[in-house]
Amino acid sequence: MPPSTRKPPRIAVLADSDTRWKWGALTADRIAPGPSMETGPRDDAQVGPALSGFLLRGRATPTPRQLEEVGVRADSLREVTAVEFLRAMAEEEYDILVIALVGGGVQAMLHGLARVWEGRAKRPLVVTGYVGVVYEKLADGLLLRHGADLVLANSRQDADRFRAVYEGVGADASSVTEVALPFLGGDTYTGEHDPYTVVFAAQPSVPDSRKDRTYLLERLVRHARLHPEREVLLKLRSKPGEHTTHIEELPYQKLVQRLDAPANFRMAYGHMGEVLDRTDLLVTVSSTAALESLHRRIPTVVLSDLGVREVLGNHHFVGSGCLASWDQLDAGHRPVPDEEWVARQGVAAGGPPSGGGSYATAFDAARERIAKLLAAPELPPLAPYYTPVTAPGYLPGILARHHLGPDGSPLPGAPAADKDPGPVRQIVRRAARGAYRHGVQRVAPVIRRMGEL
Repeated sequence: MPPSTRKPPRIAVLADSDTRWKWGALTADRIAPGPSMETGPRDDAQVGPALSGFLLRGRATPTPRQLEEVGVRADSLREVTAVEFLRAMAEEEYDILVIALVGGGVQAMLHGLARVWEGRAKRPLVVTGYVGVVYEKLADGLLLRHGADLVLANSRQDADRFRAVYEGVGADASSVTEVALPFLGGDTYTGEHDPYTVVFAAQPSVPDSRKDRTYLLERLVRHARLHPEREVLLKLRSKPGEHTTHIEELPYQKLVQRLDAPANFRMAYGHMGEVLDRTDLLVTVSSTAALESLHRRIPTVVLSDLGVREVLGNHHFVGSGCLASWDQLDAGHRPVPDEEWVARQGVAAGGPPSGGGSYATAFDAARERIAKLLAAPELPPLAPYYTPVTAPGYLPGILARHHLGPDGSPLPGAPAADKDPGPVRQIVRRAARGAYRHGVQRVAPVIRRMGEL
């Protein structure tokens, strides 16, 4: 078929937070058969995928500001409940569906979709994966994602681990497909800026205690005082009252108010890529921003001050050559990343020194596989590993959280609407969400402190 008559693939993305929306939308473009918007401009005959966005209503539903900061556009974007989304999937036509949710949400959607597509000869291809580093709940998260046509692994290391888990429980591992993080890119670091800029990439939930978060903030401010010629930035994911993928009970914005920060210290928001454009040293506990920084060859430090522990996620960087403490950084230390480790993570811009591929071709295998599946006369029914037979004490609760019964059908009284919510409903919904966030950020910490007395 000549390029001028090729129809663009119709892709739907379901996400439950700003970060997962970014991952899902960029992944959709990367894996769409044909030229990618991310790999260069198309000519007049090339047409990109038609993207429809669905935001799952919940505590982390992105605000307009967060969506603007992510910078990913869709042809349409709407907020839905799980039941409303399943209805849309039954009534609307798509070629590919990217599910960018937490594991339990993915599993619920797989069962719900299996029901609404039951008996259909041709259904959308279902893709899911992880938004970043997988450092906890590996088996749990993977088995909750089993049943999708493609389960994307962001690196060779992850692909090997994913297949081992599936094969270890006797589940089909053929869905595991190696790709890379879809949001890597930007200019390679070429040298120091003026002023030299140090960026601490904060995380909403790591670490989670006031003591540890205050310690990191005090060390960042101290570094700014020790090096007045440098610009020291605290890169924040969200503003107070907003939620991202993880709940943030102790925002750094509030903690910093108690410190007398010097003039060369400031907080920064905005797109991470734009911040990295002017970064000379990226510091974090375990943020995925470290992988973005390493991809650009920016000097990158994963802090060891609070220990190298699974609960912090920095154990993932053992062997990277990036682990260091604030004392070492204050003294001028600059880590040198291990090239083989970086290559195994799928973030080496040009592949390892000995060859073996590059980021530019990281999505080729996924695109080829998707093209073949889309060309097939039909796809088999979705078949998750978890069923009422294999996990009778686990699966019903996961489905019920999304108002679905054991067979994937909506439970009586499930929230759904046949039309857009009216003004009163919108006000009530905003008030309820605000009350939830107030409870998380203000009430819950007080209750925990009282429990420790």
